[in-house]
Amino acid sequence: MRLREIPITAWVGLFGIALALFCALFAPWISPYGETEVVGNVWQEADAQFFFGLDNLGRDILSRLIFGARTTLIVALAATVISFSLGIILSFTAAVSGGLLDTVFSRFNDLMMSIPTLIFALVVLAVLPQHLIVLILVMAILDSTRVYRLGRAVALDVAVMEFVEAAKLRGEGKIWIIFREILPNTLSPLLAEFGLRFAFAILFLSTLSFLGLGIQPPTADWGGMVKDNKDGIIFGIPAALVPGTAIAALAVCVNLVVDWLLKRTSSLKGGRGDA
Repeated sequence: MRLREIPITAWVGLFGIALALFCALFAPWISPYGETEVVGNVWQEADAQFFFGLDNLGRDILSRLIFGARTTLIVALAATVISFSLGIILSFTAAVSGGLLDTVFSRFNDLMMSIPTLIFALVVLAVLPQHLIVLILVMAILDSTRVYRLGRAVALDVAVMEFVEAAKLRGEGKIWIIFREILPNTLSPLLAEFGLRFAFAILFLSTLSFLGLGIQPPTADWGGMVKDNKDGIIFGIPAALVPGTAIAALAVCVNLVVDWLLKRTSSLKGGRGDA
């Protein structure tokens, strides 16, 4: 692949993701002030010293935005990886096995999907301890239901193809069929879904933090920053708009890259490569 073949929209998305990753990795070194350091008056306007101004407690918004990138990306990426791993393994197993196992898994997944995700998450997080691991697992389990539905659909399409039937006749086990026959031939839709799930995880985490059940203060995250500064909008203070814009921009950047990768992988021929 040549660099000049990458469209401008993909470059924009890659730049946005790279900028967020850079902030997440080097937050303590590039941030002007500490994550919880009070440096001035409440909701002080932006100036040469404070690029985005100060928040509701007098903390530098730029510094908290940089630290918030690390928290938001780590939690969203961890939840997406876990949800995808769980959803793909269960869905592919159900598609290959069929019968009672497929029925039980699918009906349980339908039951989980029938419950509104946000309400389910709020109830569970209100009961369980406020811990980062708990938050990641709850997000991952709820999101895995969507991954399961897509994974089962694409796996069923591939499972009836001749090369899969040939593998079964050779006596290959289910693990071989899943990882050597089905998975390589479903990468295109799964890749697109991973990007969409990651973008959704960012938005979902921000929503939970805005409602007070996501990342707990004083740790900075973008959704929590919107919640902390939402009252300033009434007085014309744009402090809540900065993290809100960051959330929207990162979600758009992820989708731009996913669209490019989907178009690129869709042009490739299917089929499993040689072992």
